Amino acid sequence: MQTTQHVLFERSEMKDRHLVRKKIREHIADKAKLPILIFPEGTCINNTSVMMFKKGSFEVGGTIHPVAIKYDPRFGDAFWNSAKYSMMTYVFNVMTSWAIVCNVWYLPPMVKEVEEDAVHFANRVKAVIAARGGMSVLPWDGGLKRKKVKESFKEEQQKKYCQII
Repeated sequence: MQTTQHVLFERSEMKDRHLVRKKIREHIADKAKLPILIFPEGTCINNTSVMMFKKGSFEVGGTIHPVAIKYDPRFGDAFWNSAKYSMMTYVFNVMTSWAIVCNVWYLPPMVKEVEEDAVHFANRVKAVIAARGGMSVLPWDGGLKRKKVKESFKEEQQKKYCQII
């Protein structure tokens, strides 16, 4: 990582978020630098859905070059369910798989529209990626697999459900 231009940060530290945003803006302003690779989900899930994107990547401006990535589990599953398998079990499963097959689709570049905020832009990019990969779009954060669901989120979903009924 020292030979490349990684931007490392602690997500929970607000000062780090502002510093990262500044570093990314400086990076994209310099046309001599290579594009930045960002995984805006912040986590990997089970290959069926695309979770909520972190909006920070979509606030800095510039052109987004979306890439849809989907693993084909027929010969070996690259997904690690950390609640079910230890790291050693996962590594053993991957290393003894027949093959890890991954489909990658490079999608047309996208830019933020004039009246669009970062959240809507992120959701638009996410929808394009999900559609190309044949995955569903989920409105919640992938971190929910490791954290307790907020009461406000539960209440919001309950209200939506009540409206349907």
